[in-house]
Amino acid sequence: MIEARELYIAPAAASRVERRALIVGVIGLILVAVGAIFRPAQFLQSYLFAYQFALGLALGSMAILMLQYLTSGDWGVVIRRTLEAAMRTLPWLAIGFLPIIAGVRELYVWARPAEAAAEGLEFREGYLNVPFFIARAIIYFAVWLAIAWRLDRWSREQDRGAALGWLKRLRRLSGPGLVIYGVTVTFAAFDWLMSLNPEWFSTIFGFLIIAGQALSATSLMILVAALLSRREPMAGVFQPRHFHDFGKVMLTFVILWAYMSFSQLLIIWAGDLPQEIPFYLPRMQSSWRWIGVALIALHFGLPFALLLSRNLKRRARSLAALAGLVLVMRVIDLFWLVAPEFRRQGLSVDWFDPVTVIGVCGVWLALFIRELKSRPMLPLRDPHLIDALSAGEQYSVNRRE
Repeated sequence: MIEARELYIAPAAASRVERRALIVGVIGLILVAVGAIFRPAQFLQSYLFAYQFALGLALGSMAILMLQYLTSGDWGVVIRRTLEAAMRTLPWLAIGFLPIIAGVRELYVWARPAEAAAEGLEFREGYLNVPFFIARAIIYFAVWLAIAWRLDRWSREQDRGAALGWLKRLRRLSGPGLVIYGVTVTFAAFDWLMSLNPEWFSTIFGFLIIAGQALSATSLMILVAALLSRREPMAGVFQPRHFHDFGKVMLTFVILWAYMSFSQLLIIWAGDLPQEIPFYLPRMQSSWRWIGVALIALHFGLPFALLLSRNLKRRARSLAALAGLVLVMRVIDLFWLVAPEFRRQGLSVDWFDPVTVIGVCGVWLALFIRELKSRPMLPLRDPHLIDALSAGEQYSVNRRE
């Protein structure tokens, strides 16, 4: 018999990890804040890609949550609370965008009128200007927070009763919600990342960021599921078939990311147009190309080859190790998208880069664990829960809170 009170993660263990993550994160952010006094430009460059990684974890989790509502896969039922916990960090991430707003003129050449005029960018100032940039960011976060709030609220209502009716509402929201997510993330990717080089554009770039966010969120879910499966209350819930499904989802997004990356490169290489190639010139004609080689090998090649193995996908520890590698490569991928725009002479890593990632991710992890502790680890009233728990130990679910 599973009751709601039995399905909260162990408070002592979770609180210990939360506390350590918060301490490490705060120390990291204090160090970069002090460094920012002397080198604000470098702080903003490092903060931008570290922040994009954390934001991708939350937004990717929200997208996968909506995808699961639409597909009704058993794999999503057992990690739904983890997806929701990551999604509920969005209000904090909205606050975390403030340093980018404060440093917009330091980060983006189009925000400095004199330099923009010298570069001949006046024709873009109708869209790329600071007030409109801030207004669009407010719209993006308002839309994301509204979707996340509705998903979370209706999930809570499902726990209280009339589960099938609330599930239908969640499905009806998830269809248009995914479309809205795709549109807003595409525009945000243009505003926050592509416009670092306002002379360059790519119609695939938004889809590339979406694929990366989905892959980041999937890798995080696998890591969390593997850790939770080692102890109660989830030790008897996660089964090899669940991890097999997680591995298949991960393989899908690995292939999607690689497809988008290769398609963008192929189209720009074939066209060879002056307004399209500035993105790849510093990344292919300097030492930055070694990051590209690493991404091909470790972000796509190795994960793709290993995820073809059915046995690996069914082993939680092996799959979690691969997910950890993919998360590291996701950080490196975002670093490769941002840093060459400021360090065109070649590959260089500043101490701000790893310390900022540690600081941002440490604080985000603490917030995530806090949210994870606040709800039972399974949606006890979901109509698909029995199926999700079957084919292993048999559970009878007490549908009373």
